Amino acid sequence: MPRQSASLDLATPDRIAVTALLIVDREGAAALSFRTLAARLGIAHATLQRRCTDLAGLLDLCVDHLAASLPESAPGTDWAVATEARFRSLYELLSAHPGLIALRGARPWLGPQLLKRLVEPQLADSLAAGMTAQEAITCYRRMYLLTLGSASFVDHRDPGAAQSATRTALAALDPADFPVLTGNLAAILPAVVDHEVYYGALRQLVEAADPARKGPSGE
Repeated sequence: MPRQSASLDLATPDRIAVTALLIVDREGAAALSFRTLAARLGIAHATLQRRCTDLAGLLDLCVDHLAASLPESAPGTDWAVATEARFRSLYELLSAHPGLIALRGARPWLGPQLLKRLVEPQLADSLAAGMTAQEAITCYRRMYLLTLGSASFVDHRDPGAAQSATRTALAALDPADFPVLTGNLAAILPAVVDHEVYYGALRQLVEAADPARKGPSGE
């Protein structure tokens, strides 16, 4: 019993999440397994399973650990300012851990910390700003999907590799069939890893949805 208690003490949710993220970030998504993680933590495989049951549970721990670092807006912050800050922070957090996004796939991100730090305050601010519940959730989903998609398709930690892969793929195209793609590499390659592509799109969504910019008719 004492050995089991000591093992459980080592398997705290935060320690599990931090160690799992280190494996994924340094060695790639394929390197993460319960056996490898248990060995790094210095605990039994069965103990780890007691804490998170399966891979989905483990990834939930990782997501919630990261979401706890999302900033909270001060009461009274302008809707547009708070909204842009929340989603920029989410984008930066996700971009720093591309392996985690790959492992999560299409599973919903519904951990308590993400709901507390992002979803609940964003919807509450939107309702307080005059949106209907339907408008608030639609606005949230647009920005959430933009953020998740923008962070998912490029590993921004290695922009050189991303540009090289794009260059190689486009170089294999026949210019006669793809004159625009093959003739505009100088413009295409920087855009592949440019964070401003996301930031600009986010600002456009925020400006379009900002209740303060709409007239009495809502238009």
